[in-house]
Amino acid sequence: MKQAALVLGGAVFGGMVGHFAFFWIAQQGFYGIALPGGLLGLGAGCVSCRWRWPAVVCGVMALALTLFTEWKFAPFLKDESLSYFLLNLHEKAAVKLLMIAAGTFIGFWVPFRRIESDRQSVPKTSA
Repeated sequence: MKQAALVLGGAVFGGMVGHFAFFWIAQQGFYGIALPGGLLGLGAGCVSCRWRWPAVVCGVMALALTLFTEWKFAPFLKDESLSYFLLNLHEKAAVKLLMIAAGTFIGFWVPFRRIESDRQSVPKTSA
């Protein structure tokens, strides 16, 4: 359980760095909405874990953080509420939706690939 707590702690730290890095990069004139979810996944991937559920939680957290960051950065002008944003997310440009999906995928995949296998390797014998 300690491993899962470390994975989630790394995810929170990486997500915070990604959130603030996105706004810093946006001030420089660039758009990198995949950063919050991606850095969340990289932070979580610093620790390996036995279970799959932390990777799933990290994927959900990456999606939520990426959507929250996009809402803070560019809410709809008609209504700036989060509920309106989520209900009309499909109206965003396709490249923005692809970058949101990429950040979410990285947020899930990096901790998922770090899952420790419970199988013990059997040494091969030559005949």
